[in-house]
This record gives sequence, C-alpha cells and structure tokens, in this order.
Amino acid sequence: MPGMVQNKGSSSVTWSSPLQYFSLMSLSPGSIGSSSAYPCLKELKSEERGLYLIHHLLLCANHVATGSIENANHALERISLHASPHGDTMQRIAAYFTEALADRILKSWPGLHKALNSTKITSISEHILVHRLFFELCPFLKLSYLITNQAILEAMEGEKMVHVIDLCAFEPAQWINLLQSLSTRSEGPPHLRITGIHEQKEVLEQMALRLTEEAEKLDIPFQFNPVVCKLENLHVGSLRVKTGEALAISSVLQLHSLLAVDDEKQRRNSPPSASKSFNSIHLQRILKMKQGTLGEWMEKDPVNICSPSPDSASTSSPVSPNAPTEVNSFLTALRGLSPKLIVIAEQESNQNGSSLMERVVEALNFYAAMFDCLESTMPRATVERQRIEKMLFGEEIKNIIACEGLERKVRHEKHEKWSLRLEVAGFGRVSLSYSGMLQAGRVLQSYGYDGYNIKEENGCFLLCWQERSLFSISSWRSRRYD
Repeated sequence: MPGMVQNKGSSSVTWSSPLQYFSLMSLSPGSIGSSSAYPCLKELKSEERGLYLIHHLLLCANHVATGSIENANHALERISLHASPHGDTMQRIAAYFTEALADRILKSWPGLHKALNSTKITSISEHILVHRLFFELCPFLKLSYLITNQAILEAMEGEKMVHVIDLCAFEPAQWINLLQSLSTRSEGPPHLRITGIHEQKEVLEQMALRLTEEAEKLDIPFQFNPVVCKLENLHVGSLRVKTGEALAISSVLQLHSLLAVDDEKQRRNSPPSASKSFNSIHLQRILKMKQGTLGEWMEKDPVNICSPSPDSASTSSPVSPNAPTEVNSFLTALRGLSPKLIVIAEQESNQNGSSLMERVVEALNFYAAMFDCLESTMPRATVERQRIEKMLFGEEIKNIIACEGLERKVRHEKHEKWSLRLEVAGFGRVSLSYSGMLQAGRVLQSYGYDGYNIKEENGCFLLCWQERSLFSISSWRSRRYD
C-alpha cells in the first residue's frame, strides 16, 4: 500500500479543480454557445461566476485554436467582465488565462506583438526574487531540496570525495542544508565540490560566496565550480568530473525545458491543419454530451477530454519518451558520467500536448491547485502573493498557451514519461527512503502547511495539495552501480 505523510491541521479551504464547476450545469449545445444561461451576470454567485468563466475560457480557447478571432474577441470581452487578478481563485485564474489567450492572438500580427512588448524589461533579479518568494511561501521547493539532500546523504555514506552537479543553481539554501548535514557525519565530512549551472554569472557568484562562507564556518573542505550556460547549451565536458569522485546530480524543475527542441522538429514535419481539426473535434465532444454533466463525465473518463482520436493521434501526441531525441541524448550523456545518484523533481502534469485545447485543460487543472494553495495561506491583497501569481504562475501559463516551438519552454510532463526516458538512457530506479518522507512531513508540520501531503508510489514521492499530485521526486543511478 502506498505510503502517505499528511499535515494533520484543519483547513477551511476545500480544493477543487475549476472544471468541477461544470458539475453544476448540464452542457447542452443550445445553452453553452451563448450567455443566455446567465440572465443577470451582475448577480452571479461565486460558484455560478466560476462556471461562467471556465465555460467561456474553453470556448475562447477553441476559437483561438481554430483561428476564429472575432468569436475569440467576443469571448474575451465576456470573460473580462468577471475576471480579476485581485478576486477569488477562479477570477484570478481567468485573468491570467485570458491574458495568455490574447497574447497568442496578437502573435498572429508579429509587428503589433513586438511593438507592444518592445519596452518590456525582464530583470533577472526579479526572476530570482519571485522564485525565492515561492520557496518561502509554498513548501514544494523546500520539500524537493530536503528530499534530494536526504537521498544524496544516503548515497554518499562513507565517500571521501563528493561532487554534486546542480542543473539550476540559484538557491543556496539547498546546499547550505547539505553542508550542515555533512558536517555531522560520524566519519567526518567529505571533500565536497558543487558544480552550479546557471545562465547568469552574478547568480553563480552569489551562490559561491554564500556556500564558501558556510563551508569555512563548518570547517568542510569545499570547492564551487560555476558553469555559466543555459541548460540546453550545456556541454558535459565542462562539468569536470574527476576520477575518484562520487557523483550526484540534482535537477529541480529543469528537464522539461529541454523538450522544446524535439517538439520543434516534430512541428516542422506535421500538417499545419492537424491541431485545428483536433481542437474542434474535442470541443464538440464536450458540447454534444447529452447525458449528465461534464464534471460527471470527467470523473468516469478524465483522460478523454484531451486525448487524441485515432485519426489525430499521430499528429497530436508529443515525441515518444523512448524515441532518439535531444533530451534523451542529454540524459545519456549524464549517465556517461556514471553518477552514483541523480534526483529529479518535475511538475506532475501533462502540459506538453501539441493541441492547444489539451494544454488549456491540463493547465487549468494544475494551476487551479497552485492558485488554491496561495488562497488557503495568504490574504488576497498580499503583494508577495500577487507577485508569485503574476510573475511566476502567470508567465508560465502564458508560455504554455501563447508560445510554440523553441519559445515554449514550459513543457511539464508526468513522472511516468520521465521514467521511460531515464530507463532508455541507462538509469535504474532507486527508491527514496522513508526517512526522507518523515523529514518532509515534519517540515509540513513545523511550518504549519495545512492541506499539503506527500504520497509514495513505486519508490517515487508525489507532493500534493489535498489529493491532487502537483510535483514528483524520483531517484536514479547509473546501472553500473546495480
């Protein structure tokens, strides 16, 4: 029986996907195509408003996907009457999804889109700030780092020279914790070398300073090796793995960005009309249901809302996890370094579909839970919450919906697909320990994180909000150690 650790505190918030709103109303073709089901919009209650917003978001997404710009514009107008980045959870979600859909429409006119975004300033310091806010205010990164470190400690027991490669080195807290844990080893601390990869030199310089100070304080022999590089441009030779080192690799929410190159290759070889046909077919499947409600149907068959029909399967499915691809080549190169351990954390959601409607539905489910996490713990007017929603969640939603090809970096896929890739690349699974789960449970309890829990499935940990799995953490090693 799978294990679970859950915070036992009480919660006044009950999580539900925005798609649960459909359970309140029967979807007949006659009612869903207009606003007649909502005779007095200004008097809508919260649940009715949520149903109205999700209803029109799906219609709008289908209009965008099929190139019906005028109808999409009308849907956006209707949604904007009730969407708000300062409202309840569904209003906030609708605000960011409409922004993403509108941005996708604007990209049909590249000159207009570039002009409207020409003065936009992207600050790396703001990017780091919002991720640190997410680290502080939600437990997912804390738990990922803690579980990763516990796996490294167990794998490196007795080793005298340890090398850790961080595929996205921006948060020193993870490695400060590892240094502190290594300092208490009964056999004494090892010589520790951390290779940090990040595209910004100043981020790595700050990381090196913090970790070196901590290592000196703890009297641990330490070296930091910075690699200024985007992950997709990383050359494995620059990692400078030395003979005699026990190697561990940490990847927290990074590998999905490598899927863009493979998808771009597939898109170039796919018929341009395939995704439009797919989107239209599947919305019609929703609208023409004659019995029950969409919510009831999804409970019975939650996959088919965004799974391809037999005729469209070849064009709507992403690249097969066991096909020879760039990401598989990258994983194979990492395996060639003979790591004693590689720990991978990824979002537990399939947001890498070729069809826009697939991605919209998956993203609505995933980000409904993410927004609800903040709703349960932070007041709506909090500046920190608004920053996370706009600068992190909002930008991810926009990338999922408005971008294609190499520009679409947010390509979340579930653990089962990453497992296949890792096995094809020559890695063997290492079950995460119950000790790591207990430590994570204590963190949830000590910080008062109510509504979160951790499940174990086949040696992998799933980080959940209520019963919804949001992140997976798994541990692997080169098969030479089997």
